[in-house]
Amino acid sequence: MTEIMETKLEITSWDEKPYREFDDGRKFSRAEVTLAGTGDGLTAGSFESLLYYRADGTSDYVSIMEITGTLSGRTGSFVLQGAGTYDATTARVATTIVAGSGTGELAGISGSAESVSTHADYPHMPLTIRYELA
Repeated sequence: MTEIMETKLEITSWDEKPYREFDDGRKFSRAEVTLAGTGDGLTAGSFESLLYYRADGTSDYVSIMEITGTLSGRTGSFVLQGAGTYDATTARVATTIVAGSGTGELAGISGSAESVSTHADYPHMPLTIRYELA
């Protein structure tokens, strides 16, 4: 049976560095982000993203994230992999739980997650996780 958790993780650090920039304003960038739980069972997380910014500031990106905590009374961690967009107002990312990435009591977890956020959400990142436990 699929479980759903809606949460907000706190962004505690965001370290983003361009690694290729163009005269017209386009750039490639890499971000390392650290997350903290907000009291609902998830305790920590971190992700890395590779981003492509257009000259107008919109972007597309890929990311891989590890989340640690408790889901449905089970403790462990798992990894999410996905892709997203930023349209200068809203960041959207859709991810899938990487098969075999669950640890501890979350071994065998499967599912997906999505986040939709605006600057008004900062320093929080809303996250909806849809998952099944083995």
